Amino acid sequence: MQQKTKLGINFGFRGWMLMIFEISAFLVFQAFTNFPMNMLAGYYTGLDDAVAGQQLAPIMTIGTLVGIVIQLILSNFLGRMKSVKPMVLGFGVLTLLSALGVAALPFGAFWKVCYFLVSVFANIYGMFGIGILIGQWFPTRKGVFMGIATFAFPVCNGLMGPFAALVFPANAAPNPFMGFLPFLIVGVIGWVLGLIFITDYPEQVGCFRDNDKSFTKEKADAMLAAEIENKKTTVWKIPNTLKCGQFWLITIPMGTLLMCSVGMMTQTQAIIGAYQLDFGMVMGMVMIFALIGSYVLGLVDGKFGTKTAILISEIIMLLSGILGGIGNPTASMISIILLAIFMGAGSNFTVSGAAQYWRREDFSTVFGIVNPIANILQCVGPTVVAMTIAIGSQNGLGVTLPFWVTAVIALISVILVAAFQPGKVKAADDKYRQAAGKPLDDALVGRK
Repeated sequence: MQQKTKLGINFGFRGWMLMIFEISAFLVFQAFTNFPMNMLAGYYTGLDDAVAGQQLAPIMTIGTLVGIVIQLILSNFLGRMKSVKPMVLGFGVLTLLSALGVAALPFGAFWKVCYFLVSVFANIYGMFGIGILIGQWFPTRKGVFMGIATFAFPVCNGLMGPFAALVFPANAAPNPFMGFLPFLIVGVIGWVLGLIFITDYPEQVGCFRDNDKSFTKEKADAMLAAEIENKKTTVWKIPNTLKCGQFWLITIPMGTLLMCSVGMMTQTQAIIGAYQLDFGMVMGMVMIFALIGSYVLGLVDGKFGTKTAILISEIIMLLSGILGGIGNPTASMISIILLAIFMGAGSNFTVSGAAQYWRREDFSTVFGIVNPIANILQCVGPTVVAMTIAIGSQNGLGVTLPFWVTAVIALISVILVAAFQPGKVKAADDKYRQAAGKPLDDALVGRK
């Protein structure tokens, strides 16, 4: 049946603690994977920013791929895990320890190992582990919730200027540790709040899913018990999920939004510098428009469905690529604003899509496959953008080439998401459940 979605922001006290938990993890992910390659690559390597980015981007790409493999392995066990929270907190500790190494160590072999490890663990922690908890706490309000949680990405980008000022203080030697320290502190605070206030399910601490208090405690507890039992026998294991064509039609566009937004944002120093625009001013605008995009498209997701929100995001990405490919400062400025909008929304959709089109009992398993596949595309973004900037610079195209690549990817993605039909997910679910001897029902009818 069609999910009734509330669009308000009354998430309850523990819901807001979950929000801070996720935001802190996003900030750590962004600061410790993006900033070294974007703001500090030239300082670390002594090379031109674009060339330096090419050296560091493969480390992040390979690290993220390793994280994706771990996520896929874990997805086989999620349904049978008694509790996901210890796994999430464990990866949080590994993330913070490797981030400390990135912040404190001088550039060299050990620094590169820590940068590789934070690329592995931060992705699993913030983008995967906490995402499972969000889907279990807010299964029908995930669009609005994620629309706010992903404010972390544009805010973090907007902090590049203050970060650089702490790293490169006037009349003093550069000190990356001081620039990274605020993000480490926020990460530790968020982890502690998650430890104290968050459980696998809200019912375990007397709260209600979606903070919907219309349920009686007895009904909520009965639903939870049934869901935990049904998760053990989910029909959406890896083989069934991967052979469902509709899964690919919605997951690939999720991934291309991440691929192009993350890839471009790791190279903003080179792109903005090519047009001699004021970096602080542009990044401030990016922050504002990304906040707007994240929240508004989160509302669209909740009101009109995840497919519509993704389709709008892909169209915005297409326009951004075309305008950026024109290659003059005005068009490029508009392109960067559009980039900010789809970037702000792009990180919402892996949680939202898995919760929107699959059952609550199947969410964690499906998300355990959706998220890694989307992140496979995301992790190649920085390397692709760094390479296309270098190729464009060598062939008189300046920084326009990655924008044209973005436009082509966006056009393909628009076609894919337009072809996605939620009703066919329901048909596949019926087929798998019938084969497993499970009863059929209308739980997925009317999902949009």
